This record gives sequence, C-alpha cells and structure tokens, in this order.
Amino acid sequence: MNPALRVENVSKRYALGAQAAGDLNLTESARRFARGTIQKFRALLRPGSQLDDSNSFWAVRDVSFEVNPGEAVGVIGRNGAGKSTLLKLISRITEPTQGRIEIRGRIGSLLEVGTGFHPELTGRENVYMNGSVLGMSRREIAAKFDRIVEFSEIGKFLDTPVKRYSSGMYVRLAFGVAAHLEPEILIVDEVLAVGDANFQKRCLDRMMELVRGGRTVLFVSHNMQQIPNLCQRAIMLDGGRMVESGTARAVTQSYLDRMLKDTRTGDLRAKPRSGDGRAKFVRAGLVDADGRPVSVFTSGDDLVLHMDLESSVDLPDANILVAVQNLYGTRLVTGWTDESHFPVHLRKGRQGFECRIKNVTIRPTNSILISLRLALANTTLIDAVDNAIACDVVGDARTQHLYANTDLGILAFDTEWKSVPPAE
Repeated sequence: MNPALRVENVSKRYALGAQAAGDLNLTESARRFARGTIQKFRALLRPGSQLDDSNSFWAVRDVSFEVNPGEAVGVIGRNGAGKSTLLKLISRITEPTQGRIEIRGRIGSLLEVGTGFHPELTGRENVYMNGSVLGMSRREIAAKFDRIVEFSEIGKFLDTPVKRYSSGMYVRLAFGVAAHLEPEILIVDEVLAVGDANFQKRCLDRMMELVRGGRTVLFVSHNMQQIPNLCQRAIMLDGGRMVESGTARAVTQSYLDRMLKDTRTGDLRAKPRSGDGRAKFVRAGLVDADGRPVSVFTSGDDLVLHMDLESSVDLPDANILVAVQNLYGTRLVTGWTDESHFPVHLRKGRQGFECRIKNVTIRPTNSILISLRLALANTTLIDAVDNAIACDVVGDARTQHLYANTDLGILAFDTEWKSVPPAE
C-alpha cells in the first residue's frame, strides 16, 4: 500500500532579525532574495556542508514519517515544539528548507482561526470558494452544502460576511467545510479548543467517520485523552525534532511522563512560554497553611500557590490567572484576580503573589498541573507558562472514603442523600 503522506528529512529554517521585505525597495528585495537563494543552493551542494545557523532558528529539523490511508496520527509536543510549523509544511502553506513531502490526494486543513476564509465574503461564498480550491465542481459542492450548514449550525448567518462571525461560528463552519468536502487527507490543529464540548464531540465523531471511510487524519491536540481515542499512532516533537513514534497510547503516556518530570521544579525562567515578555513568571510552588513549600497537595486543603514575577516596566492594570488541570488537559478549577476583584499593579522589578483556592477536594492518587497567565485588562498577553508546575495529590482521614477511580470524576464533593416520597 502506498502511503497517503510521506515526510522525508523535512526541516524548516527561519532567519532571526531579518528586515521585513516591505521596508526595502524592489531592487534591494530582489538582490537579497537572489543572494539568499544562491547561498542556500551552494550550502546544499557542498558535501558535508550545512546552512549557517548563526542567525537562524530551526522550527522543524530532520522529521521523517509516513501515514497510510485510513490512518489517524496524532502530533504531540509542548508549545514551540514545531507542531504547527510541521502542519503548515504538509498543508503547503510554507515550503520546507530541506527534505521533501509526498502527498497522494487533496488536503483539507484547519490550522488557525482566520485562515482559509476571505473575511469580506459570506459563509455561503466561502464554502464554494474552499471547494473550488480543493478542485471540486460547483455541482459537487452543492451536493454537500446542506450537510456543511447543518453541521456548522450557522444557518441564519450563512449570508453574513465571515468577518462578523465569532471565533466559535468561524471554527464550526471551517471544520464543516474541511471535513465534509471529503479531502483524502484532513489536517486539524488545536483550533477545536475554541468550540464547546458538544461541538468537539461532533468533530471527533466526524473524523472517526472519515478514518473508517479510508481517509487520513493528522491531528494536533493538547488534550491527551483525545489523541488515543481518535488516533492509532502518534509522533512526539521536541525542539523541532521527532523524538518518539509509536502507538497513540504509548506515545501519549511517554509525553505525560516527560511533562511530569520537567515540571517538578519551581524555577520557571527556562520554561517555554508565550506573550510579549515585559513581565515573566520566574518561580512558582505550592505552600501549606503556614507558607512552607510542599511537594504534594493534600486533598481537602486549600490549594495555595506562591508565585514570583519579574517585570521590566510598570504595569498598573494587569491580571493573573492560575489554572489547575489534570494530566490530560481537563481544567479542574481556576483562580483569577479579575474575578476576585483583586487589583494587580506590577512595578519594575520582582514581586510575589499568592493565590488561595479554598477546600479543593481532588480524588487522591491523581496528579495535577498548574498553568499561569499574565495579561493586561485589554487582554494583551504578557506571559503565559503552560504546565508550569506539577504535583501529586494525596489523601488523609478526611478523604479516605473516596475511591481513586477517575471514572467517578476528578473532583469530589460532599453529597447528601435521603429518602423521599415518590413523585405522583
């Protein structure tokens, strides 16, 4: 069987600090392009030579794998691991610096909210435009049109320009188009996180239908429960390189083990992060009621997180969010300064904050991850560290009656039962 997708020694290199083409005149732009192309070819033709890495960043490096028809493969990795760049290379949005990609069949991709649709066109017009790009006739698109509209649930907004759609509406229509115009290969990035739980389930069900019908799916998700449920295989990226390949369950477990190992320390300075960097979380850790550091969380206690931030400027109107989740990415509870009406005024330099979430009862033997986010009131992201720290959950006399079985849920609450007369 010929693979639907073959990726051979693919790398993508970006220049750091390059001057934007728009800042150059036409002659200088052409000169730089020609010079860069000649240098690249010379480097590739010289035996044993490599491209100059002194002022560049390799987003993807020497990645090779194959995907067969009727197979779903998950792509796993931390933020910045190269997942989105790899999918853009396969989707032909950008070209690889080295290596080659062989594709058999047409591709439908859903990578980012905002790509693939023309904002000035209506939902209806964008459906037909996308089908045409995939090489379909107007009759073929019309035959699938009603199913796309039904799936996306935007019927009354169908003739509204998509620039007026909410992110949820946009993603519903984009996925409906990508999954119902029947491409041989469907590529889906983390955008499904925009939708609600019902929409996510319908998307997963649709992808399973495509796989059963012999289509190929390449799927990126930070939800580690979705990967083994949908995919037979998975690959793991780290620093742009493929570090593991195997069954979806085995690779997912390996990723979780790595993540736990890397998040046991409270030093956040070298952690992968996003944001404009004007202020950064530099340390975080759980403490007990007396402020002493603890390495485990005792179920039923207050969950108290101490965090230090370092700011290069004064930020008088900020907010901090603390998100507690399980290893599979399911959010359990959130502490947010904005919701608690606690003003955050950052001064230049280093300062500490403490978040206390009261009476958190998590079933013992679980592990939890805590992510941190700093933003301005206008939603400008300053710093975000996913999975900043991890700790195990233990029990005591208060929780010894609880089962550890997560099928009963992660959080546990006191419940009351009583006998009542039957309803008439």
